[in-house]
Amino acid sequence: MKTSSLFVLVLILSGQLALAQSPLTISGKVLDRASQQPLEYATVKLVDAQTAELISGTTTDANGMFSLETTHKNFTIEVGFIGFVSRTLTDFDISSGQLKLGAISLEEDTETLDEVVVQGEKSQTVFKLDKRVFNVGQDLSSTGASALEVLNNVPSVTVNIEGQIRLRGSAGVQILINGKPSVLASEQGNALGTLTADMIESIEVITNPSAKYDAEGTSGIINIVLKKEEKKGLNGSVTLNTGVPNNHSLGLSVNKRTNKFNLFSQLGVGHRTFPREYKTINRDLTDNTAISSIGDSDKNETFFNIILGTDYHINAQNVLSLTGHFAYEIESEYADTEFSERDADNSLISQWNRNEVTEATNPKWQYELQYKKDFTDHEDHTLLFSALGSYFGKDQSSEFENTPFFGETNLSEQQQTRTDFKEGEYTFKLDYTHPFGEQITWEAGSQYVITDVTNDYAVSDWADNRWELNPDLTNVFDYMQKVLGVYSTAAYEGDKFGVKLGLRVENTDLQTELVNTEQENNRQFTDFFPTLHSSYKVLENFSLQAGYSRRISRPRLWDLNPFFNIRNNYSIRTGNPELMPEYTDSYEVTGIYDQEAFSLNAAVYYRYTSDVVEDVSTFEDNVSISMPMNIGINKATGLEFNAKYYPTDWWTLNGDFNYNYFQREGEFETTTFDFNADQWSARMTTKFKLPADFDFEVTGNYRSSYQTFQQEVSDYMFVDLGVRKKIMKGKTIVNLSVRDVFASRISESETIQPEFYLYDYRLQGRFITLGVSYGFGKGEAMEFSGQKRF
Repeated sequence: MKTSSLFVLVLILSGQLALAQSPLTISGKVLDRASQQPLEYATVKLVDAQTAELISGTTTDANGMFSLETTHKNFTIEVGFIGFVSRTLTDFDISSGQLKLGAISLEEDTETLDEVVVQGEKSQTVFKLDKRVFNVGQDLSSTGASALEVLNNVPSVTVNIEGQIRLRGSAGVQILINGKPSVLASEQGNALGTLTADMIESIEVITNPSAKYDAEGTSGIINIVLKKEEKKGLNGSVTLNTGVPNNHSLGLSVNKRTNKFNLFSQLGVGHRTFPREYKTINRDLTDNTAISSIGDSDKNETFFNIILGTDYHINAQNVLSLTGHFAYEIESEYADTEFSERDADNSLISQWNRNEVTEATNPKWQYELQYKKDFTDHEDHTLLFSALGSYFGKDQSSEFENTPFFGETNLSEQQQTRTDFKEGEYTFKLDYTHPFGEQITWEAGSQYVITDVTNDYAVSDWADNRWELNPDLTNVFDYMQKVLGVYSTAAYEGDKFGVKLGLRVENTDLQTELVNTEQENNRQFTDFFPTLHSSYKVLENFSLQAGYSRRISRPRLWDLNPFFNIRNNYSIRTGNPELMPEYTDSYEVTGIYDQEAFSLNAAVYYRYTSDVVEDVSTFEDNVSISMPMNIGINKATGLEFNAKYYPTDWWTLNGDFNYNYFQREGEFETTTFDFNADQWSARMTTKFKLPADFDFEVTGNYRSSYQTFQQEVSDYMFVDLGVRKKIMKGKTIVNLSVRDVFASRISESETIQPEFYLYDYRLQGRFITLGVSYGFGKGEAMEFSGQKRF
């Protein structure tokens, strides 16, 4: 009897224990109370009712649905979404192991919007296996800034006064927009000024790209990722900027999100002025004669810029996107330059004034069709196809007038140039990613890029009361380049160790022709580009990364096109149709240390570059002609530090330091040259959160002097600052920024050769911008304006 009773008791307890451990399924749907539309990515948390610790959680799908399981019995449920009042549920009706919550409505909360904006302000750098992602945020000094100015605030990146982008002190950077080549980032388009700070989501700095990326760019890749908001309902912002010198613009960003469609658009109109001061000296050291110039110019630009796009969610696994970007610029430039010619005794021989008036129109457009398929077996199992087309045109005319006021010159009294430039680029790309479990990923894909350019350039001189075409300086240059690339990568990422191997093969078919003189230069070659990346987590807050990649830098259009720019008849730059590509083998090791108040990233790198492209100057009759040429090899060893420190909640320090030691070896005109040199750059930014919702930021920049094959380039230092005030609970933001506060960002170089001496000086000056931005719907206030490169 006792045994049977005990047996029955064990059965009862076992049944109760099994019942207690059976999982409880919780399900429901989260809606926007005002529109009754589903909220995707709303968070649902299960919290222990006694300890308030998180038990588990999930997010809603595209239909606002969620489902999760738990064995806990004493819990509460918290439901939240950005910009909405969170709800906590405590009373439940559990039936047959099911807790069906039904529809849960959330109400929009304007009180939290200011907090959301604040959270988005910190620009953070995220390290991945083969790249760094710099989240732009709302940096104060970016007020009224273009993509070039934003890039100048990114660790490892510098932009000089002429708009040339360098990565770790080296040129040869491949600029991508949303992972693809773009006319907006091309040297010919000069259109990065039409991309403004408010349009940029993040910037990816890839110093050692994997084989998945285009092999173009010896020093690496910078990928600018544009914003494409997907908040429910109608959202957006409107901005107004004004500045000195002229920097006036109006911008509008609008986004409409429904269950099936995401419609987005950005519009900008404005007028800008870019002043410049310059000075040059050409001295013949054989007879000590010299010609110098000093002057200033104003480049004015009226621009119109619009982006329109839509994402069509066919279903949960398939999305079709169509995007168009159109920009139109009307340019005018006025330059006034005084020239002086002196003899060996420094006595003035002649003096004249050269006046320039240039007018141009620049239409630019880009369109893209993209299809993405997400497979159901894994969230990272994807297939992506995109077709992109772009066009840039320039219709430009310049008139030059030489007015002697002492002595005589051998120049034409008047000259004029005409440029009819057309560039079309078409990119077709296919990428496939297949994860095998959570640790192994295989990628494969291909890309085909076609670039078709025609540049019709003519120079005419005024003689015998009529314009006469100068045949020596007039020609039509046709350029056609086709690059086909295929790649495959395999990656393993464990809890502590990760490795990624890749191989890319690219075939290049390049054809150039000077039509008038029937000079052709055609070449075709195939290259292999292996890559290797690895990472190891030494401690929870300390990791090591190592990488290797082989890169190519193909000659740019303007490096190949042998036209003569006659803006200054005594300092001329021309292209070289015989130019060959550079090749670089790049190695680096990076250490990443991160804790709550301090983070430090240190890298050691080495780059070996063959057939280095440098501008080489030749000299005759006091006229210098600069032409790019392949000159020897370069061995560069570098050290880089990026650090961020938060002394208090209201004070942030951010520093960036890069040192580069290089060895140049080669031969020019049968003379061997070997030299060692170095260069370094540093940037320090400090930010303060002040009372009454004021923010203040100061950034100091320094770039050291450095040496090239023929030149000595001087150092410079400049300071940017910004002030911001939030009003209306963060829905309206007033910004003030001053770039180059002391007008000290000066480009200065000297070329000292046995037979001649060249000096070049350029100053762009101070820019002050005041901006007001208002966000409506769930949109956040932002900035809209910008500068562009010359």
